[in-house]
Amino acid sequence: MRGLTGGGDGGDGNDGALTDGRSGNRTGDGDGRLPTGWAASGTALAGLAVIGLFAVSCSTGGTGTRDEGPAGTQPVAQITPTPTAPSKAKPTPRVDAVALLKADTRVSERVRTDLKPCTGKEYPVDTSYGKLTGGPSADVVVNVMTCGDSVGVGTYVYRPRGNGTYENVFTTEQPAVYGTIDRGDLVVTTQVYGKKDSVSYPSGEEVITYHWANTRFSEQDRVHNDFNRAVGTGEGELPEPTDPTKN
Repeated sequence: MRGLTGGGDGGDGNDGALTDGRSGNRTGDGDGRLPTGWAASGTALAGLAVIGLFAVSCSTGGTGTRDEGPAGTQPVAQITPTPTAPSKAKPTPRVDAVALLKADTRVSERVRTDLKPCTGKEYPVDTSYGKLTGGPSADVVVNVMTCGDSVGVGTYVYRPRGNGTYENVFTTEQPAVYGTIDRGDLVVTTQVYGKKDSVSYPSGEEVITYHWANTRFSEQDRVHNDFNRAVGTGEGELPEPTDPTKN
């Protein structure tokens, strides 16, 4: 082809061919310059070489826009949870608090007679379990309340015996009384009412802490709180208080 051999209109096939001076081939025109078409082609080839080198660098260096090759096959690390040792603590045995109260002659006749379900089979009785007397199992604190306004009328503590039965070791029956277990001690809170106080608004409260020692509860601490008497209206009848009994 004419454009590729550099030949003109006449002469033989070698006339106008590109050779170099060492082999007898002409390398250009007589003035030693490359033809314009070859210079342009050389520039284009150099550009293609640079693009090819950049493409190879991107595909093999790992820092370009795309990495060639298969996806990583390293396994994903997995953490195996440490098994938790099962608890060796025995479940606290539950008692029928209502049956205990009704069979206990130390519970007043009034409380046993008035102890009836509020709705269905639900009795107004709260039961707490915990260590108070150092017995073979948990002690039981039972609070009896009224159905209408949930005012406490009696607090009782039952200590477990070795044969599975329980004995009453603490009894107090008075208006608005409630007993709880606090760090191994029995805490009994009693609302204090004045002559004009309503059931909902007492004048204050007594908080007494009992500690078990030498087979009986002994008073360890007493706190009295006075309430604001300027609030609350209404009237309510309260049962006569009775002194707490202790073994």
